[in-house]
Amino acid sequence: MSIYVGNLSYAVTQEDLSGVFAEYGTVKRVQLPTDRETGRPRGFGFVEMETDAEETAAIEALDGAEWMGRDLKVNKARPREDRKPSGGGEGRGYSSSRGGY
Repeated sequence: MSIYVGNLSYAVTQEDLSGVFAEYGTVKRVQLPTDRETGRPRGFGFVEMETDAEETAAIEALDGAEWMGRDLKVNKARPREDRKPSGGGEGRGYSSSRGGY
């Protein structure tokens, strides 16, 4: 399971995040997604800890904590398939019943 870390400073590095979470156990992986076009961090990341107990301790300690001038939002990451789709589908494009031009 991964931990979602939101409201991060855009200046944060993987090493910074790893260091903070290492206080609560063994950090297996840190991801900081970047904007595809600008390459800038997107203000959130994911941290994977060695055990569920370590993840729980980190979440309880860091959710709402101030770090690098920002109040962190820390919780268990939800798998992508649990999120609602963002737009798309109905109401977009042209209907085939309209005919040609």
